Amino acid sequence: MDKEKAQALQVTKEIVVKFIEVGRVSPQNFQEFFPAIYEKVRETLRDDAGGPVQGEERD
Repeated sequence: MDKEKAQALQVTKEIVVKFIEVGRVSPQNFQEFFPAIYEKVRETLRDDAGGPVQGEERD
């Protein structure tokens, strides 16, 4: 697993745990939220790193 994916996975886990703690996500339904959160975190990391963002072309 590359560094970006590991970072995204760690951040996503932390976000999902916080959502579970506040009752926005439950252990029973986290499967429907985890992929969307993970993809948004990866997109943000790529954007911050100056890499291409999904759906956009770099100049």
